[in-house]
Amino acid sequence: MVILGCAGCGKTTLARTMGERLALPVIHLDTLWEPCDPEAFREKLPAAVAGDAWVIEGHPDRSPDFAATLELSVPRADVVLFVHQPRWLSLWRVIRRWLTDRGRTRPDLPEGCPEQLDWPSLKWIWTFERRVRPAAERALAAYATPVVHLNGDRDIAGFLDGLMSRTGG
Repeated sequence: MVILGCAGCGKTTLARTMGERLALPVIHLDTLWEPCDPEAFREKLPAAVAGDAWVIEGHPDRSPDFAATLELSVPRADVVLFVHQPRWLSLWRVIRRWLTDRGRTRPDLPEGCPEQLDWPSLKWIWTFERRVRPAAERALAAYATPVVHLNGDRDIAGFLDGLMSRTGG
């Protein structure tokens, strides 16, 4: 499964929950990113998605090669989950995360990259639905993999409940 969406929308939490419930490895795209070495990302990604089953999360349009990320992951996925939240909620979650974790490296961030908050990140969140989402949807249209849009926490909870009832979890 591939999980896309804006920062603060719940991608990481959803991926962790699905990984635990389905006993699947979780790949955080951010952990593959090395700010000083964009080629390292391109080299690490094929190995990360080489397994038979996984949950990968992150919105790679901020990575050095969005198209390559989709080319390697989406055709091998059963479904793409595109998570949407109100932008005020995404902003609030990112600011809260920064206040809670600033100066520390979360498990879903690259080693040695502490939690940060900057103007470009806030602007990216603010313009995500208008600028980033349409570009991502155009890119996803090139693949036959189904895309499920989860609009808010209720949709996420409903999806997880439905998934667990279908898998017997």
